[in-house]
Amino acid sequence: MKKIAQLFIVAFIASAITSVGFIFFNKEDKTYTIKHIDSAPVVGAAYTVNHNGEVVPLQFTDVSKKVMDAVVHIKSTHIQGTQSRQEVSSPFRDFFNDNMLKDFFGPHFKFEQRTPQQRGPYTRVGTGSGVIISSDGYIVTNNHVIDGAEDIEVSLHDNRVYKAKVIGTDPTTDLAVIQIKERKLSYVPFVNSDDVEIGEWVLAVGNPFNLNSTVTAGIVSAKGRNINILQSQSAIESFIQTDAAINPGNSGGALVNLKGGLIGINTAIASPTGSYSGYGFAIPSNIVSKVVEDILEYGFVQRGYMGITIRSVDGNFAKEKELDITEGVYVDSLMNESSAKEAGLQKGDVIVKVNKNKVKTSSDLLEIIGQHRPGDQLLVGVNRFGKTKEFEVTLKNAQGESEISSNNQQDILSKLGAEIIEVNEEKASKLDVPTGLMIEKLNSGLLRNQTNMKEGFVITHVNDKRVESLKDLKAVLKGKSGGVMLKGVYPDYPGQYYYAFGIGE
Repeated sequence: MKKIAQLFIVAFIASAITSVGFIFFNKEDKTYTIKHIDSAPVVGAAYTVNHNGEVVPLQFTDVSKKVMDAVVHIKSTHIQGTQSRQEVSSPFRDFFNDNMLKDFFGPHFKFEQRTPQQRGPYTRVGTGSGVIISSDGYIVTNNHVIDGAEDIEVSLHDNRVYKAKVIGTDPTTDLAVIQIKERKLSYVPFVNSDDVEIGEWVLAVGNPFNLNSTVTAGIVSAKGRNINILQSQSAIESFIQTDAAINPGNSGGALVNLKGGLIGINTAIASPTGSYSGYGFAIPSNIVSKVVEDILEYGFVQRGYMGITIRSVDGNFAKEKELDITEGVYVDSLMNESSAKEAGLQKGDVIVKVNKNKVKTSSDLLEIIGQHRPGDQLLVGVNRFGKTKEFEVTLKNAQGESEISSNNQQDILSKLGAEIIEVNEEKASKLDVPTGLMIEKLNSGLLRNQTNMKEGFVITHVNDKRVESLKDLKAVLKGKSGGVMLKGVYPDYPGQYYYAFGIGE
């Protein structure tokens, strides 16, 4: 009997120690996921346990308060020249691509109601969002929110209003950096977007439909999405997909985790109506941070290239090519003197890994390469006829150089802000224009900022010198400073047109 009493006392003391230890070591809030498995269609629910050991519903209030002060409303004003409304819808359309306006969910432009007979300057106003990323006023947003704007106005959460200056843009990722003149601002810190997991809770913060400081919650639905929305030939699309509600005006806003860290910049939605239909897409923060760093340090983005054309591998493609694997990136072709070719990659290789990152799709590869600069060395793993091989690839820029370019060495085509294609004799005959160089797309740059040139213009002369190739254009403009005169024509429009602009030292 005495032994039983002693055992009882020992058990009681051990139990008490365990209880005290549980309370002591669980003072801090911790997040748990409690799954409900019953007849109700509930997949799971999230709760927190406070320092009293009480289970309470997950709250988004603290992170919302933290982030809202750092997300801004952007109004961009575009002043167009003396064109009629009829002319606006002609092939001489203004700066914004119609498909971009339709597919991107912001900004929404409002045209003044004008008759074909009314002429004179008119304005259009776009709205969107931006994220303060430093206390001294640097803001990241989407390029399409501010592209071509003559005036940019930024409103903070506390209703302070500022004029903003464009620091730099990158149409290939649809990102831009602007700045306001203010100090000691709240800002959102970056986090590693590679660590984001599917199913993770996220918040979207922005200004949909001009409803300032709106917060919505959802989860990460997928990663590495390519929705073919960016028009640039060098576009990088590897979006984070979320079901947090985003709408027109959220463009450029923040996608954050529950610690208030920036995991992406909201950019587009998948919608048959133009409004929220379930899925939105954000540029991963790792790409955003690299673009921002390049713009702030170099004045433009330092893009690295492997010099290959690629295709994602799936089951059907694997059967067609008789591959042993159903995931990866197939090397369709290699450019001469490309970094991949010099490293030893071959047509038919399937890239399955870069450094320590698995590569399953083309979007995965583009995202990884987009985080690096010319001169960076990558260890690329490929599957070649069922065997794994590794190659050390040194990235190059678009001009085939592996060094970082200074602002003065920036490629002249990048400075022009245009995607230019050569019009050979066959194409010229179809378009009924002389051979030359066609402006296929205008981005931010000298031509857009200093002229009224429209896409489709065919350059035939530069400073009275005939040009028929990109090589000719570069030769004429190499080392050039001061004024430049372009002469050319538009398909289907009579007459010749002249555009003058200046190149700085």
